[in-house]
Amino acid sequence: MVYITRTEHFNAAHKLYNPNWSREKNEEVFGRCANENWHGHNFELHVTIKGDPDPDTGFVYDVKKLSVIINEHVIEKLDHKNLNLDVDFMAGKMCSIENLVIGIWDQLVPQLPRGVQLHCLKLRETPKIYTEYYGD
Repeated sequence: MVYITRTEHFNAAHKLYNPNWSREKNEEVFGRCANENWHGHNFELHVTIKGDPDPDTGFVYDVKKLSVIINEHVIEKLDHKNLNLDVDFMAGKMCSIENLVIGIWDQLVPQLPRGVQLHCLKLRETPKIYTEYYGD
């Protein structure tokens, strides 16, 4: 089994805010991330797939094709968007990086061809914060 990773970037805004809580409670729990005027990040998405290399190409999967899939089904939905308001797969969810990476996973899995498995997503929100998701 071989693992290969493609990295893509997107910029997006969001806020962490629970509408069932008071403004004070939101600020207490989420701090500046609850800013009513939103805040943005330069996200870095690492998509790791796994499989056996094709005997003819040596590829697990053509990473240029993987980039097209990622861009069509994820980046175009997220880049320069408000994650809370503009992204269909985040509707009704707390817009945390943890929920976002699960949503991205759900967008990618159905797009991968037979024999190619999504192994891991790593989503970097800041230089100090990232999350990893393995689909479970």
